[in-house]
Amino acid sequence: MKLIRKLIALIFIFILGCIAIIFYKGYKDYNQIIGEVSVDQKVENIRSKEGYVNSKDISINFLDAIVSVEDRRFKEHGGVDYIGLTRAILYNITNKEFAQGGSTITQQLAKNMYFEYDSGVERKLPEMFIAKYLEKNYSKEQILEMYVNIIYYGDGNYGINQASVNYFGIKPSELSLAEGSMLAGLPQAPSAYALSTNIEGAKSRQKIVLTSMVDNGIITKEELEKAAQKTLNVIK
Repeated sequence: MKLIRKLIALIFIFILGCIAIIFYKGYKDYNQIIGEVSVDQKVENIRSKEGYVNSKDISINFLDAIVSVEDRRFKEHGGVDYIGLTRAILYNITNKEFAQGGSTITQQLAKNMYFEYDSGVERKLPEMFIAKYLEKNYSKEQILEMYVNIIYYGDGNYGINQASVNYFGIKPSELSLAEGSMLAGLPQAPSAYALSTNIEGAKSRQKIVLTSMVDNGIITKEELEKAAQKTLNVIK
């Protein structure tokens, strides 16, 4: 019995040691990355880009939609949503597929800032450390604002300004619930849902966005039906 307890203790210590090494490497990589270009410099680069839009000039319909579908606990977590991450892991294990990622909006912003072309697992820890830095030094409003201005919406549209103008011919402030929920669904798979090639797929994704808004108490079922049934004049 004592031998079994010792074996369990050794295994536990070994696991803790491995975790410590992984986190040390992640933190070391994080420091190396921000040592080359600081997070604050990256933020300044994003804000100085042509077409950058302040959150006050973006429709609440769109902002509510993208938070609802991408990160419903955005206002509650500190950059990494451990509850959402655990839920995603359990869902993926249960369904035997990688259907949910568990990344927060802040983590997605960090990824787009530093790891846009890096899909490796080893980037996840530095990404988390960057997300923590962003949450500590910038407000939720500022983080969301940067996120919607940097992500890709398909058909060559980067940022909410290009997406609004090129898809609908309107400013981000003018997006209706139907238009905003449509655009909010695109970042998950912008090439697959591109409005120029797969409007039906985008409409299906829009319904998921609207349903999430109902589930999170943002809109009513009546508003969902009205927005889902509205015909959108997409500029192709």
